[in-house]
Amino acid sequence: MRREKHVFKTMVGDKEIVIETGYFAWQANGAVIVRVGDTMILATATMAKEPREGIDFFPLSVDFEERLYAAGRIPGSFQRREGKPSENAILTARLVDRPLRPLFPKDLRNDVQIILTSLSADPEYHLDIPSIIAASAALTISDIPWFGPVGAVRVGYIDGQFVINPTVSQMEHSRLDLRLAGTADAVIMVEAGANEIPEDLMVEAIRLGHEAMQPLIALQEEMRAAIGKPKATYKAFSISEEVRQAVRARLDHQIAEILDTYFDKDKRNEALDELEEEILQALSEYEQAQVKESFHEALREEVRRRILEEGRRPDGRGPKDIRPIWCEVDVAPRAHGSAIFTRGDTQVLSVATLATLAEQQELDTLAPEETKRYIHHYNFPPFSTGEVRVLRGASRREIGHGALAERALLPVIPPEEEFPYTIRVVSEVLSSNGSTSMASVCGSTLALMDAGVPIRKPVSGVAMGLVTADETWRKYVILTDIQGMEDHLGDMDFKVAGTADGITALQMDVKIKGLPYHVLAEALHQAREARLYILEKMLEVLPAPRPELKPHAPRIFTVHIPVEKIGALIGPGGKTIRKIQEETHTQIDIEEDGTVHIAATSLADAESARLKIEAYAEEPQVGKIYLGKVIRITDFGAFVEILPGEVGMVHISQIADQKVNRIEDVVRVGDQILVMVTHIDEDGKIRLSRQAVLEGLSVEEAQQRDRLLAAKAAPKGKGKPGEERPLAGRVKIVKRASGER
Repeated sequence: MRREKHVFKTMVGDKEIVIETGYFAWQANGAVIVRVGDTMILATATMAKEPREGIDFFPLSVDFEERLYAAGRIPGSFQRREGKPSENAILTARLVDRPLRPLFPKDLRNDVQIILTSLSADPEYHLDIPSIIAASAALTISDIPWFGPVGAVRVGYIDGQFVINPTVSQMEHSRLDLRLAGTADAVIMVEAGANEIPEDLMVEAIRLGHEAMQPLIALQEEMRAAIGKPKATYKAFSISEEVRQAVRARLDHQIAEILDTYFDKDKRNEALDELEEEILQALSEYEQAQVKESFHEALREEVRRRILEEGRRPDGRGPKDIRPIWCEVDVAPRAHGSAIFTRGDTQVLSVATLATLAEQQELDTLAPEETKRYIHHYNFPPFSTGEVRVLRGASRREIGHGALAERALLPVIPPEEEFPYTIRVVSEVLSSNGSTSMASVCGSTLALMDAGVPIRKPVSGVAMGLVTADETWRKYVILTDIQGMEDHLGDMDFKVAGTADGITALQMDVKIKGLPYHVLAEALHQAREARLYILEKMLEVLPAPRPELKPHAPRIFTVHIPVEKIGALIGPGGKTIRKIQEETHTQIDIEEDGTVHIAATSLADAESARLKIEAYAEEPQVGKIYLGKVIRITDFGAFVEILPGEVGMVHISQIADQKVNRIEDVVRVGDQILVMVTHIDEDGKIRLSRQAVLEGLSVEEAQQRDRLLAAKAAPKGKGKPGEERPLAGRVKIVKRASGER
């Protein structure tokens, strides 16, 4: 029996958002379909009936299932089936996760799974913002404990105006790609790429975006009142007061003493680990998970108290202090560009590689982009934190951090017309203690400059933290350049990257229920001070991009040939272009508009390839002398290739400066001879003369001789209509009235 269909609608900006539920996926705790234009996202929310035992975290998973049928396409893989999630799908899942996670009860230990499936993909409407809305709506009407709903919007900045939820076409002209989510009262998540947007303008964009999402929040509240399920009870993870008091009694002031004594991360962690083990053994009669949680609760309280009341951070810094910085470039001699960026205990090695445009990454996803010319990868090996674990490829976190660094640098990458290279930067985290993604931005800027990439401006980045006393916001401290402990025990991770003139990337996650605008603005301006200081330290090492590429980096030269010559340059089965590449030791890429890119590590090789390619672009010119190759011989003359694909004929009467009986007496197939182009007819047929070259004739003299010879060869009174022949031996025809001669 068909179930009842419920439809809810609202307007956000000038776009209608439609949410449907009730008639599908009813075995999930909550399920909705969100429609924007022809884009449709199915979201399901499901919770396990029992908590997962023995864990000290909330097990939430969010997956975005990118189905290519949504765009009417079949996957390009061998199996023609979607495989592991694409980077685009992983980034969308992470974007959805971040505003949902802070609103779950802190004591929930039941597995919760959100699955988002793309059912239809309108090429003009993005999938990420509808996915956040769909996940929130599914949770809101479900019986899963959750303190939502949240709304989400995208904000663009086009021609000096903010645009709410711009289309894909509109975003091509936008200086800002801001995605944000929040509750009715505050902003929870921010993700942005920008082309040097000032801090105040960014705050205004966030404010407008938060206002624009309010109808979505009201719509979900309407859905909850109309069809929402009562929230389920669950077995809450809690620390008994008895355990808490026992741990506090054992600790006394030992945590404070360790924090006072050890500013070095490794020594401090070692001392805290020893103290934790001592407490666990001393209180072995209690449940160990509760003892462990109680210990970390005490540590969190002490670290936060010292920051709020004394302005002292775990490593002894003040709230605005930045850890010591040192940088070095050209550290990998065979790499095209490399740099190490070190800030405190965080260290990243970034390596840049240049290649031809043919090496661009092809994207088989539902995203509007089909290729990617600038690629940034981030690796976080276990040794960077002194740990041992199996290497299983890039994690979601690594993909997310790489995408953030890529977004930060993309606005300063030179356009293809100026720098026709595919660029890949890999950031290897060598040591981690907070903000490795922003260290990747700094190290990658230096690596690109070391490679000689003419970036428009250098980019630096910093991670900001926050500690709040309570939800009244009467007392809070914003922290510059947070380290690992402050990230773990604090309330915010706010990453800001940009040039000296503005923001290029932004990412904010909070563990509380949102941030007011004045705190956002304060954090952005404090981050600007830090970014400029870090940028100054970077430019002390390398003040500008190197004027030349490294000797072993490929040089790419660009030439243009007529589109109709592309086939000749490629040759049958690619034979011609492969031969040029083999002979000149180059790599050659040809675009559909006739643009040809030549990549070579030797200038001589590149020049040799250029000359060969330009020969294909040249059109034969009457009067010009060419060194041609005899490719065929007949009784009446020789056929000579004067340019690649351009063949003309030398009549036997013009093959030498004296009478010739047999053409083979003068030339043979394979010979190279100098010839002059004397005529090109309407059909492109070319007449050549070797005699004109040997006798030093001008083109006019050569053409006159050509006409005389043609006249002698033609039967008297005959010839092609309109063909000019010499007066000698020519029948003169005068047009008269009918009946006259």
